[in-house]
Amino acid sequence: MLIKNITLVNYRNIEKINIDLSPDVNLFYGDNAQGKTNILEAIYICAAGRSHRTHFSRELIRFGEESAHIQLIVEKEGFSDKINIQIKNNNKKGIAINNMAVKSINELFGTVNVFFFSPQDLLLIKEGPALRRRYIDMELCQLSRLYAYDLSSYYRVLRERNIFLKNKPDKIMMDIYDEKLVEYGVRIISERERFVEGLNEFADRIHRDITGNKESLEVKYIKNVSADNFYDKLKYDLKRDILYGSTSHGIHKDDLVFNINGINARDYGSQGQQRTVCLSLKLAEIEIVKSLLGQPPVLLLDDVLSELDRSRQLYILDKIKNIQTVITSTGIDDLKDKQNVRIFNVKDGKVF
Repeated sequence: MLIKNITLVNYRNIEKINIDLSPDVNLFYGDNAQGKTNILEAIYICAAGRSHRTHFSRELIRFGEESAHIQLIVEKEGFSDKINIQIKNNNKKGIAINNMAVKSINELFGTVNVFFFSPQDLLLIKEGPALRRRYIDMELCQLSRLYAYDLSSYYRVLRERNIFLKNKPDKIMMDIYDEKLVEYGVRIISERERFVEGLNEFADRIHRDITGNKESLEVKYIKNVSADNFYDKLKYDLKRDILYGSTSHGIHKDDLVFNINGINARDYGSQGQQRTVCLSLKLAEIEIVKSLLGQPPVLLLDDVLSELDRSRQLYILDKIKNIQTVITSTGIDDLKDKQNVRIFNVKDGKVF
């Protein structure tokens, strides 16, 4: 899978750019706040249907303009796909694939697979469960449109159930909501379990490699409910749910735990150890995508190298060989000795 070209019009601080990308490494360098991350963000939107930085689409539109436009041309298995996304000031998006409008973001998933790694990902262990759930969900949504459908359906039913709880619910309707919540939730649990199995297969090996075999890594999926007891837990705590107007059990309460040599990295790991765990996880994701799809994703590395020590920089640069990569950095020192690097300078929203 390769991104051949990206065109942006009135996107954030960018008036218009049209860039042909190298199939190898593409380095966008420049000072902070010049627009480097905006290019990676636009690529990510074409894969995920949403920004990783904001929930408000209007923030993606250049100041004073009514709309923004992203076009991405992707080559996969000898065929090309053209993704067009129109972002409007009313916070809505129009999405088309090969000039055919799509009705749901779910139809976009899988057209282009990307792997996004930013300094925020290095906080994966330190932050709360919501960030870890988002981490696993965004990867699975790219890999499976069915998972994306189940996830969006689950949260729609969850919102409706919570509203219903606050308005003196009757038993028949509550049973319907519970049955649908369990139906979607059980499938989500199954896919999350499978993904974590893949993480453990690859991440431990990578982590041992990075640490010189001094540390092992284990990922644990902490389920709030199981497929067998989900429905029973909903019924058991119904009175409590009515009292608080929210659903106390479900996949929206799940979490991940990362153990280094059997010890919880969040509670006892040093900052360096936690960053190494995050690096191992992100590199394991690449291997999972390759094993499932037969080809690697496009890598988007947003100023990550500056956050890592030299040994880890060299490790990640070695691992991205033969994978199309888009990197942002404030300078070119990290890649100046590498071959097959296409270098772009970004200044005031313009690319040179």
